[in-house]
Amino acid sequence: MRRSLIASLITATAALVLAACTGPAAQPRPADARLLDAVRDGDASAVSAALGDGADPDARGEMDRPAVLMAARAGDVDIVRLLLADGADPNAADAIQDSAYLYAGAEGLTDILALTLEHGADVTSTNRYGGTALIPASEHGHVATVRLLIDAGVDVDHVNKLQWTALLEAIILGTGSTDHIETVRMLLDAGADPELADGDGVTPRAHAVSRGFTEIVALLDAAGAER
Repeated sequence: MRRSLIASLITATAALVLAACTGPAAQPRPADARLLDAVRDGDASAVSAALGDGADPDARGEMDRPAVLMAARAGDVDIVRLLLADGADPNAADAIQDSAYLYAGAEGLTDILALTLEHGADVTSTNRYGGTALIPASEHGHVATVRLLIDAGVDVDHVNKLQWTALLEAIILGTGSTDHIETVRMLLDAGADPELADGDGVTPRAHAVSRGFTEIVALLDAAGAER
């Protein structure tokens, strides 16, 4: 019996030594890790293969960043589409409160934004500044994105932590460009309040006047802003 026990211990030890010698490289990589690598590499075929092998479409990488947000940040429409079709959450946020939906809105990635909306993006969700996707989209004058977000039902008068609305950001942080003028026009047409002031009580019209944005002033006047 003693010899049998010793023999069993020797066999078990040999198995452990063999496993140590072969090491992790001899084992197949987890599907989640392969998925994240494929997303980083922009390899749609490898993404499909990893998903087919059971990878979690909501796998997370650095900064707790979901795979679909990684793909959105890379502007990779095809990979975003693959992940969302496999069940990835367009509202899953990273360590800085970005989601694929919020990032696409802020950066004017309209094709990606449309995909996130098709797959249940929460239009009431907010970023680390307490703002909806419409606010930074308006700041940057992303006309097509602003149109899509308005049509999706985002609150045009939402106020962020800076006490600014989309209309205020389009004026305060905008350049008065043609795109910013059109953004202001769309916001006002969608019912944005031309009198909703910032935290210091300064109205959109007053900000536009101080910046010399005469065409925007005219739009605000036409919308009923007080002089």
